[in-house]
Amino acid sequence: MFLAPNAEEATDFIERVMEKNELGPGGKRILVEETLEGQELSFIILTDGKSYAPLVPTRDHKRAFDGNTGPNTGGMGAYSTDDLLPEELRKIVISKIVEPTLRGLAADGVPYQGFLYIGLMLTKSGPQVLEFNCRLGDPETQAIAARIDFDLAEVLKDVADGKLDASELRWKSGASVCVVLASGGYPGKFESGKRIDGLTGLEQNSGVKILHAGTKREGNAVVTSGGRVVGVTASGSSLNGAVSTAYKACTKIRFDGMHYRKDIGAHGARLKAVGD
Repeated sequence: MFLAPNAEEATDFIERVMEKNELGPGGKRILVEETLEGQELSFIILTDGKSYAPLVPTRDHKRAFDGNTGPNTGGMGAYSTDDLLPEELRKIVISKIVEPTLRGLAADGVPYQGFLYIGLMLTKSGPQVLEFNCRLGDPETQAIAARIDFDLAEVLKDVADGKLDASELRWKSGASVCVVLASGGYPGKFESGKRIDGLTGLEQNSGVKILHAGTKREGNAVVTSGGRVVGVTASGSSLNGAVSTAYKACTKIRFDGMHYRKDIGAHGARLKAVGD
């Protein structure tokens, strides 16, 4: 995906992929869409085909660098706090997007069971759908899991049995954040096999969860083996607290070329401060 800030850069991109063949066969066809402006929101639900239950709201950070600059990635971090979704906005998302989608699936004879990811852009004219995915999001899942206060296995069994009870999904108050530590060069070309130091003891000392993504063992060492290497996940009574805990842990981890965004959750924290 390429977000063109103007017509000239859009034309340049089309020439590079369709005439200069920079993306190979993947550039033979392109889809031109309207650029939606606003804040993104990941709204994920669980459904057993009849009933549904929303998960806590999350916001992903797709761009590679601070300030939402640089190329798009698979996700450089995410955070969750109930402040992301005021009650009035929640009602609009459910009535205008979630329930019509589920009715449409039922009308088409698709008894969908599982997670349904709805990627939204909160525009001035209201929430607009960017994408649907039949899965949880990454790194949104890390932030969501940090706030779970129920037996996920039991709930998933109920989904499979067609007996989902939304009241069973209970959530910890406060906030959570996941910061992705990436290989140098990601999302472009990057080198693997870099030794990772500082992982030992972090969870016991700080309560953060170090969730491995692009890693592997080589002897007694853990080395990088992908673009997004680990997700550093923390929770707290406030977004500022969760962010502070996560970033303190990030400074303890080291590998050659490591980079990560320093502003995950910063926008939400600023909005909360203004509201306070």
